[in-house]
Amino acid sequence: MTDLAPQRQAESAKPARPQPAKPKAALNGARSFWLKQLHSWHWISAALSLVGMILFAVTGITLNHAAQIPAEPVTVEQTATLPQPLLDRLSSFPDETTDPAPEAVARWASRTLSVDIAGKPTETTPDEIYVALPTPGGDGWLTIDRATGDALHENTTRGWIAYLNDLHKGRNAGPVWYWFIDVFAVACVIFAVTGLGLMWLHARGRPSTWPLAGLGLLIPVVIALIFIH
Repeated sequence: MTDLAPQRQAESAKPARPQPAKPKAALNGARSFWLKQLHSWHWISAALSLVGMILFAVTGITLNHAAQIPAEPVTVEQTATLPQPLLDRLSSFPDETTDPAPEAVARWASRTLSVDIAGKPTETTPDEIYVALPTPGGDGWLTIDRATGDALHENTTRGWIAYLNDLHKGRNAGPVWYWFIDVFAVACVIFAVTGLGLMWLHARGRPSTWPLAGLGLLIPVVIALIFIH
């Protein structure tokens, strides 16, 4: 009878073959990776856009009901007279132009009337220099009589709601706010897309996920098709 002990010892000494990774473990690893990434981007974009979303949501309501929200404009007028040396300098300023007022005149307006006209285009005629000064939630302008040097600055405000409504629209808010709106919009898109990804990963355990998401799409489509003409 053949002795099988040495053969068995040799077989036991051979290194064990690596077992192939289980597909389920690989899937769980990928799911865990994407969950971590989506959660990170979701909360970061939420933190960046939180205040902006509240502002734009609230002003969306106030804009929708602008006709029902009373606003009484408040107008403030200031007058001053341009010093003679500066008035003489205007004699060399073009009769018809949109160029900004001379720097010395702009400094005088800032110091005397607390109004910034530096670098702003004018509507200049032989009789006067006119500078439009629109602001969020209001309006304003400055005129300088080229013959007498009489300056009139008028500023009109319509309250905080009008101010916030104009910020919502980016009206007369300047380039910095213009770029803020773009960055805020990108953060909102990231927030929404990562939210969609999280919904996708959790949908199996939450059967109402896709019916609710479909309802969120269906409602505005039905309203647009039936009630908007």
